[in-house]
Amino acid sequence: MPDPNGFLRYDRRLPARRPVPVRIMDWREVYPPAGEELIREQATRCMDCGIPFCHEGCPLGNRIPDWNDLVRTGGWDAAVESLHATNNFPEFTGRLCPAPCEAACVLGLGGQQPVTIKQVEVEIANAAVARGGLRPRPAPAPTGKSVAVVGSGPAGLAAAQQLARAGHSVTVYERDDALGGLLRYGIPDFKLEKHHIDRRVAQLAAEGVQFRTGVNVGVDVTAEQLRGEHDAVLLACGALQGRDTPETPGRALRGVHQAMEHLVAANRVVAAAGEGRPALAVLPDGTPIDAAGKHVVIIGGGDTAADCLGVAHRQGAVGVHQLDLYPEPPADRDAARDPWPTWPWILRNYPAHEEGGERVFAVAVQEFVDDGTGQVRAVRIAEVTVEKRDGRRIVTVLPGSERELPADLVLLAIGFEGTEEQPLLAQFGVSRNARGAVDARPDWQTGADGVFVAGDMHKGASLIVWAIAEGRAAAAAIHSYLGGVGTLPAPVDPARQPLAAR
Repeated sequence: MPDPNGFLRYDRRLPARRPVPVRIMDWREVYPPAGEELIREQATRCMDCGIPFCHEGCPLGNRIPDWNDLVRTGGWDAAVESLHATNNFPEFTGRLCPAPCEAACVLGLGGQQPVTIKQVEVEIANAAVARGGLRPRPAPAPTGKSVAVVGSGPAGLAAAQQLARAGHSVTVYERDDALGGLLRYGIPDFKLEKHHIDRRVAQLAAEGVQFRTGVNVGVDVTAEQLRGEHDAVLLACGALQGRDTPETPGRALRGVHQAMEHLVAANRVVAAAGEGRPALAVLPDGTPIDAAGKHVVIIGGGDTAADCLGVAHRQGAVGVHQLDLYPEPPADRDAARDPWPTWPWILRNYPAHEEGGERVFAVAVQEFVDDGTGQVRAVRIAEVTVEKRDGRRIVTVLPGSERELPADLVLLAIGFEGTEEQPLLAQFGVSRNARGAVDARPDWQTGADGVFVAGDMHKGASLIVWAIAEGRAAAAAIHSYLGGVGTLPAPVDPARQPLAAR
């Protein structure tokens, strides 16, 4: 029986972040572990309400009230089992997911602060490691069927683990030199230290999953070869095609880059330092892309932009401006616009924002200004208004509002246009839709028989919790396609969408 008065006795609290002057000197995670007293207190705030809408906010269907109450009563081993029953990688989601489950917490309906679901999840994941590690769960017997998973991000890894535990032979193909997809080189270490990925990869390997890194499917290995060696193929290649702004004057200047170019280069430097190797933040062609000593302008207001902001601080930027096309969001939910339990449009302050920099809202870049040598020296911005007409976004510049911001490095963090156009698509006989994603039939197959798709490659750039959910669901469909005994959990179908007001 949960504590019905817990939310009245305790306010929402999170563990204090590491001090800014200390944390910007390294790449370690911003949040230290919470003490057991704090996390039990926060779990006690969960009411185990009659209809737990947090379940609806979470596409994985995590049993949130169950493991909250287990933490409250000290049942850590049972909490670990309950959490892993629906989520393969809670240490990833607990650190990286923006928590739509918290936006759907019933406490929000009454004007209270939601339960700290993410933090409880992280501490349960930490407890799983501390209380015996991530024990492998190999299948009792092989099925004789083989599956290729293309891509080692959260969708691909989740599907691989589910299929391996069901007895199928699974090989994961990754074109990069290390596993994890965007988790490895796209997410900075101050949000996710990479030993978490390594620990899960070791668990999957012990469960029989084979990994092949440095293999670009469609180039190094053809689709025909893959289909000849495996009974089914899952495409989980992500949505890495960055949105660009080629029409903006000066876009071709040196120093104007996609945000992911900056993040990947920085993450490679951190990875090399961890291995005791010197490395510079450079693009594949050797072009430097380091914020040290530079005025940095980040265009975009989301997670990727905040990641670039935190990286720029740690690299030693002289100053940083982060530009957002839209006006500053309200501090609290506007119920008329985003009624509970939907995901609200509110001002979200990431840890990187308290480390420095200036946010500028309701502006658009008019020009990247040349220093006379082909290098950017400034961005010319103007104040704008944005409105929607017939489903189209109309941006209007306010006359006389133009000004310049100094810029030696400009990073475009304005979203993604879907999965990259790459040889494997044509070889497998699939194509991108108007959103740049790959469509799936109700059974998660693409237009090619035996070729499945999941994660951002199917959904478009989305949340890690959706990637894991789609990976699990696609694994269930593949298991059925291969004639596997019984069923695997399928938390979502290809048409499932986040909670939204209708």
